Amino acid sequence: MKPFDGTMAYAQNKRQQVIMTEQFAKEYPSIHFSTMHPGWSDTPAVRSAMPDFYEKMKNKLRTPEEGADTLIWLAVSDAACKQPSGLFFQDRVPVSTHLPLAWTKSSAQDDASLMSTLDSIAKQFN
Repeated sequence: MKPFDGTMAYAQNKRQQVIMTEQFAKEYPSIHFSTMHPGWSDTPAVRSAMPDFYEKMKNKLRTPEEGADTLIWLAVSDAACKQPSGLFFQDRVPVSTHLPLAWTKSSAQDDASLMSTLDSIAKQFN
């Protein structure tokens, strides 16, 4: 992206994380996979990558601790592991992986292409 758009970069990477989690849940059914959104939290990354967003929203952002709550819950809670594998969480609740009118749907071929690319990258480190 030129110029760099921090909001778009975050959205694209989160979308890829969701697809990867869904695909891993299918491929490895004996392992539990989840992903989450922290809500918009006041972090150095938000301040530096999305300065316009930060300025508009700084009084409404969550604390880093509030943003980390669901992540910690997913890592240590028995209740989280009783949820189906491959879900996307916010505030300890499974939520939709697609925002209305956000055009986030991808085809099975697109998902397979992402996973193939990730496999190729991983092989460079074996």
